[in-house]
Amino acid sequence: MNTNRPKILGSRVLVTGGAGFIGSHLVDQLLARGASEVVVIDNLFTGDEANLADAMKTGLVSLYKDDAELATSLEYIFTKHKIDIVFNCATKALNYSFLNPANAFSTNVNVVLNLLEFQRRGLFKALCHFSTSEVYGSAVYEPMDEAHPKNPTTTYAAGKASADFAVESYVKMFDLDAFIVRPFNNYGPRQNYKGYLAGIIPITAWRILNGISPELHGDGMQSRDFIYVHDTVDAVIKLYDVMLKGESVNISTDNQISIRDLLQQVCAEMGYRGEIMNKPERKSDVLCHNASNEKIRKMIDYSLTPFDIGLRETLTWYQQHIKEVA
Repeated sequence: MNTNRPKILGSRVLVTGGAGFIGSHLVDQLLARGASEVVVIDNLFTGDEANLADAMKTGLVSLYKDDAELATSLEYIFTKHKIDIVFNCATKALNYSFLNPANAFSTNVNVVLNLLEFQRRGLFKALCHFSTSEVYGSAVYEPMDEAHPKNPTTTYAAGKASADFAVESYVKMFDLDAFIVRPFNNYGPRQNYKGYLAGIIPITAWRILNGISPELHGDGMQSRDFIYVHDTVDAVIKLYDVMLKGESVNISTDNQISIRDLLQQVCAEMGYRGEIMNKPERKSDVLCHNASNEKIRKMIDYSLTPFDIGLRETLTWYQQHIKEVA
């Protein structure tokens, strides 16, 4: 346990990307755990102000519709708010790297470099950086633990891997209190369902609700380790108190599911019996993600929601929130 790290209770916290899928759930939990103030910066690229509707009602949240890639925007926030802790959730969706590979890479790198420089100047005390399972690429061995080689297959993942190295090197060079959490494939309420940047579960739900056939890319045998967003955020809050500086940890389940089986389960839950459109496989698609969570289980009381329950809750949320095509 890092006894010098400020406690969440009573602290002022900055969440970059805090209007996004995972970020907004983190904001809710930070408030529930007694943070005195939560400042959010989000350019609303895939985030949504509506994700913070309940949090904003507390009067303890400030939202800056701005870009954490701009050092001047962050400087303004640190000037106006005395921040103790930063959680870095800012990123651009994996699919975006196929549209703008350079920007997907640079976003992941520039945001964390900005934060590390401000931390080096003493403007906040502790940094929790959100990495991604994508930094590992396809499994060289299974289950993938924290020592698994980093072998990114997209510029999104390469930017995330570079950001991880930046955190680790700043800790070594300047003894900063920073650590890395590495969630696997998150799903749950609020995940973006709009357009090309949507995740597999929300876009499939959106298609079914709008009478459009779901899509399966390739043979569908590529597998993922899906974890419910509430479990991820619960783990991050618990890990905050026990993570060592410079360390990283996987946040994952004990099971993986093929995309083909996932689609069939979503269709079954939503009562869809139509066809599934076959599309060409995506280049650089990771084939297998079977993670080891042995490390995290030794560190915290780790609770996981069964996939069928989490999926049902998620699809219920989409059925209540997805608007039909006009």
